[in-house]
Amino acid sequence: MKKNLILLALTAFLCVTTACVTSKTAEEYINRADAYIDKGNYNRAIADYTKAIRIDPNCYIAYYNRGLTYFFKGDHDSAIIDYTQAIQIDPNLANAYYGRGYAYHDKGDHDQAIADFTQAIRIDPKDAKSYFNRGLAYQYKGDHDQAIADFTQAIQIDPKDAKSYFNRGLAYQYKGDYDQAIADYTQAIQIDPKDAKAYNNRGFVYSNKGDNDRAIADYTQAIQINPNLAIVYCNRGQEYQDKGEYDRAIADLEQAIRLDPNDADAYRHRAFAYMKKGNYRQARADVNKALQIDPNYQSAKELSVELQKLGY
Repeated sequence: MKKNLILLALTAFLCVTTACVTSKTAEEYINRADAYIDKGNYNRAIADYTKAIRIDPNCYIAYYNRGLTYFFKGDHDSAIIDYTQAIQIDPNLANAYYGRGYAYHDKGDHDQAIADFTQAIRIDPKDAKSYFNRGLAYQYKGDHDQAIADFTQAIQIDPKDAKSYFNRGLAYQYKGDYDQAIADYTQAIQIDPKDAKAYNNRGFVYSNKGDNDRAIADYTQAIQINPNLAIVYCNRGQEYQDKGEYDRAIADLEQAIRLDPNDADAYRHRAFAYMKKGNYRQARADVNKALQIDPNYQSAKELSVELQKLGY
């Protein structure tokens, strides 16, 4: 999250404007605050930015960087206030709109985030990160077409950005365009061969297309990259289950449960595998656990009825 935000360097702006830093002391406070941020000492950084602002109330860099520091601390409201102040001083500060949009996005206010990312794009039409994050905001709102348009624009600006391909693939997946989703996940993998989530998602799409073997191959690759993703074991276990390989399914689902003991899906699917193997007592124990975790899990309820008919 932090790596997508930008700390404004004071020296980059001294030759551009005299509105910011009219005092050597303010400049020293900002430079020291920047150093504190590099060390992760956010409270001292905020204190120094505040001192700089007291000396020079029109220093948009101090407001922007203090806002960024508040964001790093998780104080999104204070960050928004400082970004807004920076914008009032310099209405063409694209990074401030971007930072404020990011803070709104984290707060779940996707409409305001979109508005701010749009403003950042208006000021800097070549800003790939603003297109990308506006695409994410549209995706959260369920507007997958607009999300695809923004991810596409981000890709045109930065063709080596794996995350733009990944998220565009996800948008295509939501739309049911599985072939395009596979193409984008594949491109993301080519750029970043260690992206376990891209392998997982491509495997999921192959599964939806009925290609169990390719799905299993992708899940296996994801596990080799990151053996601690419970969802991947659960997904691969379901593929083995669909192929009638119940022992392999149970092994994967057990691993999913070890990694995430609150995964109702893993318990439900393991219950089904146990039932198919004739181990009805274990199936009953697993389906009960799934319903304990999620009492409204309809598929688990249906499996419970099947087990009741079998006397368990």
